[in-house]
Amino acid sequence: MAERVEINPFMGTWYVHGCTPTFLDRDPHNATESYELADKGRIKTTYRFRKGSFEAEEKVMHPVGKVFNKETNAEWRMKFFGIFSAPYLILYVDSDYEYTLVGHPNRKMAWLMSRSPEIADDKYEELKQKLIERAYDLSEFVRVPQQWPEDSTTTAPAR
Repeated sequence: MAERVEINPFMGTWYVHGCTPTFLDRDPHNATESYELADKGRIKTTYRFRKGSFEAEEKVMHPVGKVFNKETNAEWRMKFFGIFSAPYLILYVDSDYEYTLVGHPNRKMAWLMSRSPEIADDKYEELKQKLIERAYDLSEFVRVPQQWPEDSTTTAPAR
């Protein structure tokens, strides 16, 4: 896990450039994850993506996060559909809060994100290598296509 995560700089929109898709978000396009600090320490989360193509209907999920490890702020619990919680580990965040890696403790699920809709291939590979160094299984990890603006009426989400 990251040694320490400052919550306020971590808030905002992240572009998902790589992930281990679940049955809910197979073949994601234009995936973003946005965090907003809410009352009682909750973190309102909005995960958006298009399934299968840039033209597909946008899907939106709203899990709610809560910092679990207050010493580091790097371990959260995410509550999905108001029913079940899952651990959410911030494995890495760079000093400028421009790139982050998030994972599940079972090391089978991971997300590679940045603040920009574009990521250089070498940076993507460098971040992916950090997941490998942490023994994450990337056999189902996929690169997430990003194309912004989506159409003439949309722009990339603001940070």
